[in-house]
This record gives sequence, C-alpha cells and structure tokens, in this order.
Amino acid sequence: MGRGGQDNGRKEDLRSKSQEEVFPAWSKDVRECEVKFGVSREQGLSNDEVEKRRQIHGFNELEKHDGPSVWRLILGQFNDTLVRILLVAAVVSFVLAWYDGEEGGEMEITAFVEPLVIFLILIVNAIVGVWQESNAEKALEALKEIQSETATVIRDGRKIPNLPAKELVPGDVVELRVGDKVPADMRTLTLISSTFRVEQGSLTGESEAVSKTTKPVSEDSDIQGKKCMVFASTTVVNGNCICLVTQIGMDTELGKVHSQIQEASENEEDTPLKKKLNEFGEALTAIIGVICAVVWLINLKYFLSWEYVDGWPSNFKFSFEKCTYYFEIAVALAVAAIPEGLPAVITTCLALGTRKMAQKNALVRKLPSVETLGCTTVICSDKTGTLTTNQMAVAKLVAMGDRENAIRTFNVEGTTYNPFDGKIQGWPVGKMDPNLQMIAKIAAVCNDAGIENSGDHFVSNGMPTEAALKVMAEKMGLPDGLDTGTSSVNGDLLCCCNAWNKHEKRVATLEFDRDRKSMGVIASSTSGRKVLLVKGAVENVLERSSFIQLLDGSIVALDQSSRNAILRSLEDMSTSALRCLGFAYKEDLPEFATYTGDEDHPAHQLLLNPSSYSSIESNLIFVGLAGLRDPPRKEVRQAIEDCREAGIRVIVITGDNKSTAEAICREIGVFGQHEDIKSTSITGKDFMDLRDPKSHLRQIGGLLVSRAEPRHKQEIVRLLKEDGEVVAMTGDGVNDAPALKLADIGIAMGISGTEVAKEASDMVLADDNFSTIVAAVGEGRSIYNNMKAFIRYMISSNIGEVACIFFTAALGIPEGLIPVQLLWVNLVTDGPPATALGFNPPDKDVMKKPPRRSDDSLISTWILFRYLVIGFYVGIATVGVFIIWFTQHSFLGIDLSGDGHSLVSYSQLSNWGQCPTWEGFSVSPFTAGAQTFSFDANPCDYFQTGKIKAMTLSLSVLVAIEMFNSLNALSEDGSLLKMPPWVNPWLLMAMSISFGLHFLILYVPFLAKVFGIVPLSLNEWLLVLAVALPVILIDEVLKFIGRCTSGSRRRLAKLKEE
Repeated sequence: MGRGGQDNGRKEDLRSKSQEEVFPAWSKDVRECEVKFGVSREQGLSNDEVEKRRQIHGFNELEKHDGPSVWRLILGQFNDTLVRILLVAAVVSFVLAWYDGEEGGEMEITAFVEPLVIFLILIVNAIVGVWQESNAEKALEALKEIQSETATVIRDGRKIPNLPAKELVPGDVVELRVGDKVPADMRTLTLISSTFRVEQGSLTGESEAVSKTTKPVSEDSDIQGKKCMVFASTTVVNGNCICLVTQIGMDTELGKVHSQIQEASENEEDTPLKKKLNEFGEALTAIIGVICAVVWLINLKYFLSWEYVDGWPSNFKFSFEKCTYYFEIAVALAVAAIPEGLPAVITTCLALGTRKMAQKNALVRKLPSVETLGCTTVICSDKTGTLTTNQMAVAKLVAMGDRENAIRTFNVEGTTYNPFDGKIQGWPVGKMDPNLQMIAKIAAVCNDAGIENSGDHFVSNGMPTEAALKVMAEKMGLPDGLDTGTSSVNGDLLCCCNAWNKHEKRVATLEFDRDRKSMGVIASSTSGRKVLLVKGAVENVLERSSFIQLLDGSIVALDQSSRNAILRSLEDMSTSALRCLGFAYKEDLPEFATYTGDEDHPAHQLLLNPSSYSSIESNLIFVGLAGLRDPPRKEVRQAIEDCREAGIRVIVITGDNKSTAEAICREIGVFGQHEDIKSTSITGKDFMDLRDPKSHLRQIGGLLVSRAEPRHKQEIVRLLKEDGEVVAMTGDGVNDAPALKLADIGIAMGISGTEVAKEASDMVLADDNFSTIVAAVGEGRSIYNNMKAFIRYMISSNIGEVACIFFTAALGIPEGLIPVQLLWVNLVTDGPPATALGFNPPDKDVMKKPPRRSDDSLISTWILFRYLVIGFYVGIATVGVFIIWFTQHSFLGIDLSGDGHSLVSYSQLSNWGQCPTWEGFSVSPFTAGAQTFSFDANPCDYFQTGKIKAMTLSLSVLVAIEMFNSLNALSEDGSLLKMPPWVNPWLLMAMSISFGLHFLILYVPFLAKVFGIVPLSLNEWLLVLAVALPVILIDEVLKFIGRCTSGSRRRLAKLKEE
C-alpha cells in the first residue's frame, strides 16, 4: 500500500504539485525550515494539522507494486519459440494419437507416450520459470524491512514515544537517540549532545560514521555533503538530537532507491545465452517449416492424384489415411529437429557450475548468471568492503625520537581486526621505551571499542577507528613488568588492552565533540596518580599541546621545529589517504587529584559542562600519531592484474571521498603509482555533467567514480550496457540495489551486505572478496565453453535425425523412426553424454583470452558445415541400415539371414504403398528374440508391422552414432589423439548409462512394446557398430581441415568486422 489510504487520486494530484518544488531544507537555516513547515521545535504539530497533511502526503511507507499475476507468469513461460514449437507438436501428436485410437490402431499406447512426455516437459519448465520470476519482488520486500518501525515525536507540546513511524508527516518534530533507526528524511534542528554521528554507509557508500551539524550547506550538495540532514533507514551511533521531518515514504532517499529497484527490475534483459537460444529457435522454426513443406511436396503424389482432361487436371483423388501418415512424418520431423533435452541439460550444467562456484565462495542465486559471468567485459566494483576489508586498520605509527625535532616511523602490517594479523615492522619487542608505552596506554585506555571473534573473522564493537587502535595496542605488546594476567590462547583477544585498563582505571570521560575534535579520559593508576589521556585530530591535539615526550620519557617544550616535523609526517600520511589521530597526555590535574567519580565532588561539575573540556585538555604533552585506513585486501592487486590479462576492465564506483579512493586505486593497481589520472578519476556529480559520458566510459584502462550516488551508479551501468558491454556490478548497501538489479550480473557482499542488496543480486560473495569475482568469471568462461560443447553435440544429433526422416520421406520408403523413439533419444539417451560434457576440464589459458562478445554466435559457419556433414552421414547410416535389412542377407561380411526374414528389391521397398496391386507377393515369417512375426493374412503388412526389426536397427545405429559423436564434442578442433576420452571420465560413464538405457528398452518386453522395437542378435549389433564407427573418422578429418584453415577463417572474420 503506497502513500497511505484509498484516496489515491486526490492525493496524487496534491502530491504532484508538492513534488515539483522540493524544498531544499539542507541549504536553509533552522528558522527558515520551521517557518516553511509551519512548526516550532517546542510544540510540534497539532493533531488536526497532522490529519490535514496526511490527506496530502499519505503514510510514511514505501509503495507496494503489484507484481504480475500467476496466470500472466504461467503464460509468459510459453513466450518462447522452442516452447511454442514443442506445444504445437504435442497438440498435433495428441490429436493424431486420439484419431488412431478411434480407428482401432495398434500403436495407440506408443502414440500417447510422446505428447504426454512433451506436455510434462513444458509443465516442469513453466513451474521452474514461475518460481524464479516470483522471487523478483523480494528485493523490494527486503527494503521495507529496514525501515524504522517507531519514532519519538513531539506533538501538541507533548513527547510521544514509540509512535508508529508510518504515521509521521512532513513537519513532524522527532527526537533521535543512540541506536535509533532514522524513520524519515529529516533536517537537524538542534543537537542535544555535543556530537551526533550517523552510520549511513549502506545508503551513501561512506566508510565511516558521519558527524551531523545544524549548519546549512550549499543547495547543490550531493547526498554525502548534506551534513545537516539525516536519512531514512540510517542508524544513530553517537549522541542525540531534535530533527524536522522533510520527506516521507517514496519521497525519501530510500524511497528513490525503491523506485529505482522497481524500474531496474522492469528493464531486466535476457542473458546472452538465452538470446542466442531464442535466435536459434526462430531459425529452427523456419528450417522445420521449409523441410516439412518439402517433405509434403515430395510425397504429394501418394495422397493426392489427378488426371489431365483436355490439358487441365481433373478427377482428383485424395487419400486421408496417407495424408495423415505424412502429417505424422512432419510431426516426427518437428520432434527430431527440436533438442527437447537441451533446457534440462543446460539447467543441470548451470546447477553443477553453481556448486563449483560455491566452493570458491561465490553463491549463485540465479542460474543463468553463471553463463553471463563468462562474457563479462566490465566489472563495476564498490570500494569499501570489496576492494578493501571494510575494517579500519592502523598502517603507520609515528613516535617521538631521541631529540626535539626527531621522529620515528613504524609500518604496521595487517588489514583486519585480527590482533594476530601481521606485526609492526622494526618493533623493539619486549623493550618498549616510555614514549611507545604511553602511545600504547592511550590507544588502549582512551577507547570505547571492542573486538569479537565471529566465526572465521573478527568484528568490532563500537567505532571502527577505535577498534583499529586496540588492535594496534595488541600488536605493540606490553613492556616488561606489566603482566597481562591472562592468555590470548584462552580466548582473551585484547589481553594487552585489558592489562593497560587494569593498570590505568578510567574514572571520567570527556566525550568527543565536533569543535575540539578529540576525546579524553581521566584515569587513575594503581598508585592513585591521575592522568588525562587524549586522542583526536592531529592538528587540534597539537594546537592544545605545549610539550612533547621524547623516546626516553623526558618532557621538552614543543618548539616550532618539532611542530613542523610532526606536521610533515601528518602531510605525508594524509596524501596517502590515511586518517590520522594524535595522542597526548597530561599529568598535572589538580582539580581531579581526589576525584573518583563521585557526583558530589566539585570536579564533577566541570565534566557536566562540555564547554570546559578544551580548558581541561590544555598544556598537553604530545607523544605521537597513527595513520589509519580501510586497507585493500591482499588478493585484490593480483585479481586486478588477472582482469587486465583477461581483457576485463575494472571501474571503481564508490561513495567515499576522491583522495581516499584514488590512493586505494593506485595501491591495488587500477591506476599506476605515477599515472596521470585527471581524466580517469571523476566524481559522480561531474560525471553526470559530462557532455558525452559514454566516451568517458570507453577510455582504456581503469576508471574511478567517487562520491557516487545510487542514480550515478545506475546511469553508469545503463550507459555501459547501451554500449554493448556485459556489466558485473558489486555492492553491499541499500544504495547499490538499483544498480545491482540493472546490471547483467549483480554481485552482493555476503558478510557486510544488506538484505536489500542480496535480494537484488544474482550472486552473493560469501567472503566479500573482489578476487572471488575474478575466480567466478574464470569458472563462468569454463562452463560456457562446456555448454557450447554439449549444445553443438545435441544440435548435431538433431541434424542427423532430421536428415534421417527427410531421406525416408524423399526415398518413399516406410518410416524408419517414429516420434516417440526420437523423443527418447533426444531426452534420455542424449541427456547423460550432454551433461557429462559439462565436466570437460577447463582450458589452462581461459583467463588469458579476451571475453567473448555477447553477440558471438553459438555455432560458426564452419561448425555448422561440419555438423551438416555429420548429419548427412547420420541420415545415410540410419536409412541405409533400414534398407540393408530389407534388401541384403549380408553386409561387410556380416550375416543377417539368421532371423529368416524375406528380401525385397529396393524398387519394391520405395513403392511399398502399391503392394496391394502386386500379384503373387508373399513373405516368410521371421523371428526377433522370442517373438515370431507372420504375414500369411496380409503380406503387405511386412512393410508396416514387419519393419520392426529394421526400425530397431535404425534406432540402435542412431544411438551408437550419437554416443561416438559425443567423443567428437570433447574439443571443438582438437583431435581425440591429443584429447582422449579419458580426460573426461564422466563422459565415458555417461555413454555407458545411455547404452544401458537403450539395452533396457530393447530387452524389457513391456518397454520394447511401448517403443515399437525388438531385441537384436550379435551379428545385428556388429552391423550397428560397423555403420556407426565411421562418424569418428569423418569428424577427425573435418577437425584436421579446421585446424589447417583456422588462421584464414579468423582473418576473414576480422575483415568482415572492419
């Protein structure tokens, strides 16, 4: 339900007027905002005013889009050319089976099997399709779940706690506290606490919590720049304040994301493979139509005849029975031409691919995305949490030296919150000097964060920067004489920090605020001495410092040369995109000498007044500084290089600031260390202002778009797709969901990702690692190559079946294969080898080739020619063995007379319809297994029921040829001598299964009756093998020609492109 209530018409009219002029509350001062919304922060809105505004704006909730009905989804599954052909074939088969049954035909059971099996395939296909599409709305539902449920509101001068958030209207005054989820987009009116921070990274992509202010900003500020606004679904992590609701429901930033997800889901396109299969289906329709027409024209004389009288045709004679017979041949052609098993085999191969990817931490949510990964040309990656760890870590520690202007720098290893991840280079283990001891003490004690072990990774409790400082303190260790009192082996991750806190017990906290930009704690040591420990922005801490502590612990005045040395270190670290924190302390605290936390102590009044904190934190002793960052993952640099080798471009799109993003991109290899990146690094706002953004995106090499909003990400994905690129997009936040939905492959983060992002994605990374994407692309390419192998195999088999039926009709001989037999071959016999081809080992250079183009054909002209040759042979072999049984007692020295069947001439076989007019025609009985077939009553029946042995030979030859042809499909051009069958043992097993299934229908009487076949003797099996084996030799010759001419074919293709 969207925009509240049933009065949609009137509300929409009123809303459309209000939407035309969005009031820029972020650029107006507090008083102007109150006047605009007709409210005061003390009184809030009256109940009457709330009702009036609700009539205009509706409820504060996201719209519910009605998805397509189940019936529409079901009908949509038949909007596919191959499916429609199958449906027509099934209906026609059913009608013909019914007609045969009415006429008392003997094969009615066989006839009904075929349409029922086809109907079953279509039903299963429709069920799977409906199930997949019904999951499309889940991203929108997940978006609703992150909305706030309640809010504390001021109305009529009274504070109303736990008001349902959906009842908020623009103009409401809301109080926010630590831990609250923001219920709507709001303008800050006044800060109750000295500082107010909001975690809004899931909406904006920022890697740190943002400090909010009441001061207006520029009207054209981007979402990250609106420091006086708080946004729906974000979380308060520090402080409390009073806010004014400016936008609700679908007009919030969250609502815009909702609309963008809906728009993106409506614009979803088919995968490259599905497009190719649809094209193939359309071509197949035309081919089937032409072949059916040719077959009918060839056999027109058998069911329609006429005489010429005075030069004009007259005395037309029409045989309905013969017409029906040739119509059945046309249906058999349709069944033969359609690879009915292809959808099932593709699904199986993709499902197997998902299992392989899951082992590499890539969890595939939508099967077709496995194949799409294989042709990815551009990866648009978020920075925070994907290229980086999304865990703040100290990278550099600067301490004071042995004289006034000397400093020491230590590089700190490690990229996670794991205290055992890396060490500090050049660290004096067990010999910490007094200066380093003080830095460790401040990092451990002036700190409210914690670290926990969550499964196989470590997470922070509290501010990420503070957690990083505690990890640094653990790596620093303890000085001699300070006992941990516990062991990290026993599960205490912060044993060093805990030891410092036992030694220096906190008695008061001077909270961080935005003016002094520091935090301080007053601690009491075991000796009872009080000390003030301070950490904060280096410039601010340094400004309030009067002394420095040297390496040996001595205190000297902070002169200009020492100040300059510290500021130079700060500048060096800042240019490397490190966030720097300074450390200082003070021991001269006369006011707090006897303070123990007692509220009646005179010093307690100083702590209640934040404006006095700056004076308390004065005349400090500066001891050092640390540079922190969200570090890049170790594996990412190699993964970026792999992408470059594979011809995949990487575009980094982040909500973070430009300098931080550029530093990370240089470090991971998106940009070179000294590369000029003026044209390749741009903000989202500047990108939208470009005259020709497509040409910007076409630049060779890496690109960076920083300070990006959701709409910027969507626009980049849309432009890339318009340019023919296959786009993989990564993301973890709510702001990423629309772009994830729009991209060809949406990839969400499994650890840090929101449920909204996961539901909008096609794939989820269990380890949030960019290198996992690259591994998944390689797996996708391998799977696609294997899919091409079995698609070529199945299509070549179908060409052979079509050729068989076409030759039968063209030569006028009795039908050699009936539709149910062809269906069995396509679905069951061909299925296992086709699936096993999905297990072909990957090429070693699969990630050293450029990505295939999404419009590359599945089957090239040369491959099509090859399979036409193979198909022509299959047709000759299956029809040939049929003719041999009727006309020859032996072939290639193989005796076929053992069953006692009678021979006929080829002329008689091709004119079998005229049998009733032959005088003295008779045939002998013959045996097949335990059965004896006699034709005393009607010798002409020899060409109908008597053809059962010849049909069995044709079917067995077809099965054997297709099994041997699966060996040909192991490699597109490679010889079986270089790529022998045992490189894929699954294929050998699958061939055994298929032959086993064929023996099953041959030698189980009930199944033999259903399929209209009989058991074969040993000699007859030798004939089958003799006729089937040459298919391997023929394809080996064609592969040899292909290898010899591959260079000229590539040059010709290149000339055509140019």
